Amino acid sequence: MAFLELRRSLSSSFLLRLRAAALARSRPYTTCEGSRPTIVHKRSVDILHDPWFNKGTAFSMTERDRLDLRGLLPPNVFTTQQQIDRFMADLKRFQVSARDGPSDTNALAKWRILNRLHDRNETMYYKVLIDNIEEYAPIVYTPTVGLACQNYSGLYRRPRGMYFSAADRGEMMSMVYNWPADQVDMIVVTDGSRILGLGDLGVQGIGIAIGKLDLYVAAAGINPQRVLPVMIDVGTNNEKLLKDPLYLGLQQHRLDGEDYLSVIDEFMEAVFTRWPNVIVQFEDFQSKWAFKLLQRYRDTYRMFNDDVQGTAGVAIAGLLGAVRAQGRPMIDFPKQKIVVAGAGSAGIGVVNAARKTMARMLGNNESAFESAKSQFWVVDAMGLITEERANIDPEALPFARKIKEVGHQGLREGASLAEVVKKVKPDVLLGLSAVGGLFSKEVLEALKDSSSTRPAIFAMSNPTKNAECTPAEAFSIVGDHVIFASGSPFCDVNLGNGKIGHSNQGNNMYLFPGIGLGTLLSGARVISDGMLQAAAECLAAYMKDEEVLNGIIYPSISCIRDITKEVAAAVVREAVAEDLAEGYRDMDARELCSLSKEETLVYVQKNMWNPNYPNLVYMK
Repeated sequence: MAFLELRRSLSSSFLLRLRAAALARSRPYTTCEGSRPTIVHKRSVDILHDPWFNKGTAFSMTERDRLDLRGLLPPNVFTTQQQIDRFMADLKRFQVSARDGPSDTNALAKWRILNRLHDRNETMYYKVLIDNIEEYAPIVYTPTVGLACQNYSGLYRRPRGMYFSAADRGEMMSMVYNWPADQVDMIVVTDGSRILGLGDLGVQGIGIAIGKLDLYVAAAGINPQRVLPVMIDVGTNNEKLLKDPLYLGLQQHRLDGEDYLSVIDEFMEAVFTRWPNVIVQFEDFQSKWAFKLLQRYRDTYRMFNDDVQGTAGVAIAGLLGAVRAQGRPMIDFPKQKIVVAGAGSAGIGVVNAARKTMARMLGNNESAFESAKSQFWVVDAMGLITEERANIDPEALPFARKIKEVGHQGLREGASLAEVVKKVKPDVLLGLSAVGGLFSKEVLEALKDSSSTRPAIFAMSNPTKNAECTPAEAFSIVGDHVIFASGSPFCDVNLGNGKIGHSNQGNNMYLFPGIGLGTLLSGARVISDGMLQAAAECLAAYMKDEEVLNGIIYPSISCIRDITKEVAAAVVREAVAEDLAEGYRDMDARELCSLSKEETLVYVQKNMWNPNYPNLVYMK
């Protein structure tokens, strides 16, 4: 009898183990984002006033009863699509007439209307943004976000994000617990010192952090309840803001030196203490600090600087595309002669990344790295940078040309951009100067003598008014054969005879959402150069040969979710290859290693949040 009981017990436990093993084999990599019921601890009007959980007229009758909403909403239950149709009709009707005064623009009116929706209903806001990403990305991000930042003190209505200031020193460790979310996956932080190409906007720079995170949600599917925009207010050197009685920030000059570093150090320690697995993206820090902070933190924390590393990655993808557009293989990239206008954090960041890419193609050794730097001519506000230049920025020093070398080319220290282009005859003219119109008629005329069959012009400065030239200027002066890319969006140019001059937007949003998502899903301890390089090469390879030969070197923004999925998967695979991956949720590092390329794409897709209303369950 005891034997039979033991046998039944063993059989039962064996079957349970088999069933568990089968379930483990068949389970998805992780539960899809947004598919689980959500427990809420509020009801009635409190739910309607919470943009994270508010569904407006889309609450079902069952939910209305469960959450004490019956009678607080109109009786007709709308579908998500009906809500969107209603909002879009309102937006189209009011976007022209919604004005705050003579200085307001149509784009800023759209920003205000979308922002109001964001305040009411986050899920619907992101649904509208994702479904109309090509139209509204330029509103929530560059170029309109720059205008919003300039006017933020007047536009501010309700708080979004966190503010850490010089006045909060010694308090930040406790302050982080004021944020209601127990889990934060992504932080975008700025000190407002260099917002786009608009200069020091102080605390008003919070708008760029909010806009970037909107794109992390829309493009990468980061859960909007787990993102945090942050402003570190260390003062401002903008005299206009210092005198403005309506300015929202500290009205004192910026901290500098060790005082400044101590504030950033305290912030980093505080956020990583509360959220050890968070990823922090530094955004729009002035060049003086951008490189220094990147080097200070990148080996310790999960962080990166989009202006330095993201801009570089997008530019590299475009530069590789330009080589393909010439009908040459990407391996010929080290032969390209590149004149760079701009020696700030973005310009030098791109040159450093391009040099590393060339070196890897040449053998990835010290000799290759040294040889690659000879392909760049860097020009700043004082002209061509050579070894004769006094007080050269340490970051630009490796690219200072030797006097003997430039002398043979008929150039000198401080030679103008037009002179350099005329003598070098570059394959690529790359602008990251933040000086609108810098590529003058004289400069573009000089590029007509390029040794390349299809010279490329990258007018990458943002916002639109800071672009070094327009596509119309590039095609009309240099010729129909030129490759053109810019940082902000421009329309394609009708060249006549059925020909189109393609205006490619080298937008950072092609990469930074995928870098963030890939880092999150790999559980990588740091963000390595290899992970960033994998992201750039993935973007470069995304375009088909026939598109590239037709002058299209960047994909359509409408494909951004698919692009981000591919980039994130490439980042995950590189993190695994470098033994940096530690896994995410139920997927440990060993399981990540076993995933094929296709399985990695499925894994990424399953972990991208979608703007679908969850079922809400009330719990006291």
